[in-house]
Amino acid sequence: TASTATGNLLVRYSPEITALHLAALVKRAAEDFHLQGASPPQTLPEAGPASLPPPAQQKPLAPGTREARAANSKPSARKSGRQAAPRPPAGRPEVIWHARPAAAALEKFATPVPAGLPSEEAAKRLATYGPNALPQAKPRSGWSILVEQFRSGPVAMLAGAAAVSVMTGGVADAVAIMAVVGINAVIGYTTESQSERVIHSLKNLVTPRVLAVRDGKVAELDVQMLVPGDLIVLRPGHYVGADARLIEAMRLSIDESALTGESMPVGKSVECIAGETIPIGDRTNMCYMGTLVTGGQGSAVVVATGAATEMGHIQQLVSEAETPETPMSRELDRMGNQLVYLSGAMCGAVFLLGLLRGTGFLQMLNMALALAVAAIPEGLPAVATTTLALGISEMRKKGVLIRHLGAIEALGATQVICLDKTGTITANRMTVVEIYAGESRFVCDQDVCLPSGAATADYFQWEAAALLAVVALCNESEIIARDGGFLVSGTPTENALTYLAINQGMNIQLLKDSFPLLKMYHRADNRNFMLSVHQMPAGARLIAVKGSPSEVLSFCSHYLLAGEISELSEEKRLHMQRENERMAGDALRVLGAAYRMQAAQSEDELDDILQAGLVWVGLVGMTDPIREGVPALMHRFHQAGIKTVMITGDQSATAYRVGKSLSLSGSGQLNILDSSSFASLEPEMLASLSQQTNIFSRVSPAHKLQIVEAYQRGGKVVAMTGDGINDGPALKKADIGIAMGRTGTDVAREIADVVLEDDELETMIVAVSHGRTIYLNVRKALGFLLSTNFSEILVSFTATATGLGQPLSHMQLLWINMITDIFPGLALSLEPPEDDILLRPPRDPHEPIIRRQDLKKIGVEASIISLGAMGSYGYGLARYGIGPRASSLAFLSLTCGQLLHALHCRSEQHGLFELGELKRNKYLNLALGGSFALQLLAMFVPGLRSLLGIERIGLVDAVVIGAGATAPLLVNDVYKRSRRAKETKP
Repeated sequence: TASTATGNLLVRYSPEITALHLAALVKRAAEDFHLQGASPPQTLPEAGPASLPPPAQQKPLAPGTREARAANSKPSARKSGRQAAPRPPAGRPEVIWHARPAAAALEKFATPVPAGLPSEEAAKRLATYGPNALPQAKPRSGWSILVEQFRSGPVAMLAGAAAVSVMTGGVADAVAIMAVVGINAVIGYTTESQSERVIHSLKNLVTPRVLAVRDGKVAELDVQMLVPGDLIVLRPGHYVGADARLIEAMRLSIDESALTGESMPVGKSVECIAGETIPIGDRTNMCYMGTLVTGGQGSAVVVATGAATEMGHIQQLVSEAETPETPMSRELDRMGNQLVYLSGAMCGAVFLLGLLRGTGFLQMLNMALALAVAAIPEGLPAVATTTLALGISEMRKKGVLIRHLGAIEALGATQVICLDKTGTITANRMTVVEIYAGESRFVCDQDVCLPSGAATADYFQWEAAALLAVVALCNESEIIARDGGFLVSGTPTENALTYLAINQGMNIQLLKDSFPLLKMYHRADNRNFMLSVHQMPAGARLIAVKGSPSEVLSFCSHYLLAGEISELSEEKRLHMQRENERMAGDALRVLGAAYRMQAAQSEDELDDILQAGLVWVGLVGMTDPIREGVPALMHRFHQAGIKTVMITGDQSATAYRVGKSLSLSGSGQLNILDSSSFASLEPEMLASLSQQTNIFSRVSPAHKLQIVEAYQRGGKVVAMTGDGINDGPALKKADIGIAMGRTGTDVAREIADVVLEDDELETMIVAVSHGRTIYLNVRKALGFLLSTNFSEILVSFTATATGLGQPLSHMQLLWINMITDIFPGLALSLEPPEDDILLRPPRDPHEPIIRRQDLKKIGVEASIISLGAMGSYGYGLARYGIGPRASSLAFLSLTCGQLLHALHCRSEQHGLFELGELKRNKYLNLALGGSFALQLLAMFVPGLRSLLGIERIGLVDAVVIGAGATAPLLVNDVYKRSRRAKETKP
């Protein structure tokens, strides 16, 4: 009777009656409601096939507990369904589903609605159709990788040298040359195979999860378990696991850029579309595998899985997997080509000089070819790729999933890291700690809300009840039954509001049944609030609003106090704003709540609703605890020369308190830029202001993208963290997009370059350290290879130009190339991180891997190594004359000197006597030990000694060789320290 009477009065809109009407319905939904936390109602109405048992029989599973994690754990895959599954031939679907009604799809696949497929039937279909997985392009075969090792220019040169040797009767020389080719091929094959395995495994970093209805309940499944006929549930942030015909769509929008290239989300409906040749982007009643839900909700019946999906057809067009080429690899290839020309010119000069000195043509041709091969570090691109791939493999062990090789390069160059506050800096576990309703302040601790300063309370307050009802209704969180309890599924903010209402005794399901949802206006770029329209008795409407307090308050004309509606005066408005500022100043995230009741014939358009005015009910203050260790992490980022920027939707006062607690600006001034000023700023001005900004407050998704672009416009390498749908554009635009592996949405994980598997931001500093180390190690390996290889050219060129004969034969050059280039170079690329790697500034991303000053350094080091070998050769000439004895001294001295030079290249900063500060490199120890052992074999195994032309040496000769090998190491160390002193000199 009361409802009918109130409904009639609503037509004339009487504020007093409607306020009492709201309170009465709220009272009905919370019969025993008290603010100290009475027990929830004992009944919950049926809600279809996925209805819950009564809340009194359930125990909420606290987020983050072992039980909650177990409830959310992935079900194990049924191996029986994955073995020997007959697959239907891939091809276009038999039925053009967008032109058929949804009922036809349900009938075709015998899908019961709303119960979904029974588990037994799903298992049968899984065995018939096979796992819902895309056909993977096969990685390169071992044979093709091996063949690739023989297709390079240096190998062609070696083959030419072998052919010349055969023609001149040097069969043994030809066999030795081809042995070098074979050893290089085996090593190249081994390293590239490892890289190929790591790269191929990147395709399966994150296994998406989907919601499907099985046995009448909504279940979370591995995407590979979907079968044709499955009823899938679509929610914001979820991955669409298969091609499906929509049967329900409520404001549903899907990002289909993976298929169509169109960046704007597509609005969906269930209506049939005429025509069989409609493009994918226009099939608004379909959803496709690999796309992402960005808004609204819906459900669909699966019509194609695996290879039969649109994504599967595209995948089948790819005939083979290609190893991605990184910027570093491209630069090394370019530099390698330049080295070919340079070394070719120098070797040509040696060849001509030798001819002029009277050396035989074939002898000099062999020498020139061997010298050219020795001068070119042909394995350098493979070293770079292998180093990156092994680095990715190592990072995976630490819980950092790198999606592609280029990302690990960019990590080492990161200059600015933009941190999304919620879920990254904070634990993403929102908790309501305070509410302000009417003129009362309530402090909430766990399940109890007490008036500020009170010890106990036992009463019902209309304003508090209305506030909780509004935030529970304007809310998309869902209550899901789990193992005799229940979980609240939704965003952390809305989950916290739902738990608050439940803990105060409110029956959420009864409340939502009393106020069925008609329409929802989500938060958008131009509005920081959410508004929902609900059905009331007699056709009336209830409007519920929550969002930015200042914005919600600006639309309010009245406020609720003591169960009555009063006009909102300026004095009261200022009072509400001061309460908002007080709560925000306590580092709380504050939401304002309001409502309105209107007659049935009233417009439901947003502008009309807002112009009519709202009734203010109060404020909700929430906190999201800062993750443990984050303040210390900010300090480490600053030490590494990386600027930390916090991006948040909070008000400036809240953001300031959080930023202060984190020391976000280090010892400098903390600067905040409110996004409300973005519209008035030119892009160049925003780029300039961003360089001095530490916090961006009240930020929308579009603003995040603008912030990333502003830093990039300023020439910075930007990393962006995020875990939500709204972070997608910024993650995609950033040089490094970083997503959370556990709490992040599918949207964020699919777009990101890096996924933090354990959601621990601390692993980011590890990733930066490894990124820097890998880039630095490639530089070390490159410096070693160039300096040692050019020392061989300098020795041969100097001796030939001065008429001192040939200190190195072509076989000796090939031997040096084999034992000094391969193993020490690879070992240097695996050097552990230096202790001070995070105390250095980020590298300039526009700087080439080998700078002009590096070329000078390499030239000096190569000259010093060659002088050591020439010194030994000079001693040999003076004592034995031109011949094998003198050449042996030069050969042994140069080989040992190059191997010892690897110790010098371990660090660009630390000198020889500071190597104790570096971590042990077991790979380098093995490489040098093995190389020296091979050199000893060359000296004492008769056949090998004869092939290389090594004569027996005496004790004095051994001392000379030792001096010729170690002196360059010591001189280069002095040169390094003097160079470092000049660079650090103020």
